[in-house]
Amino acid sequence: MNFVFKHFSELTTTELYDILQLRAEIFVVEQDCVYNDLDDLDKDATHQFLKKNGKIVAYSRLLKPGTRFPDYSIGRVVIKETERGTGLGIQMMEEAKSFILNEWQAVKIKISAQKYLRKFYEDLGFKVVTEEYLEDGIPHFGMLFERK
Repeated sequence: MNFVFKHFSELTTTELYDILQLRAEIFVVEQDCVYNDLDDLDKDATHQFLKKNGKIVAYSRLLKPGTRFPDYSIGRVVIKETERGTGLGIQMMEEAKSFILNEWQAVKIKISAQKYLRKFYEDLGFKVVTEEYLEDGIPHFGMLFERK
């Protein structure tokens, strides 16, 4: 399965709708987190996603420096519940890192990781660089991946 990488301006209306639907399904409904998902950063982002049977089942948002953080970043990482535990999240993050490091020639990648996913991201080479903090009422850590 190959992930698709598209800038916002390249997304079809159906792809955009499916992305926003999946993000709402996970962040708002599943995690019971009320926040403004539409933060204007989508317009400047490259959107990574994977379709299975015509539906988007995995997604992340890639941002260049100066949008959310001073460094390149990956955010809004979601895997449809039925696809978790299959290795899809690892594959998605490895491909996102590769895209940012190779296409954008980045040296560092920043993420704001939910606390319960700390080990998942550490296993992908990210290191905790902040104290624990609350983001939208959920405990997070700032984490950084650096090219070796």
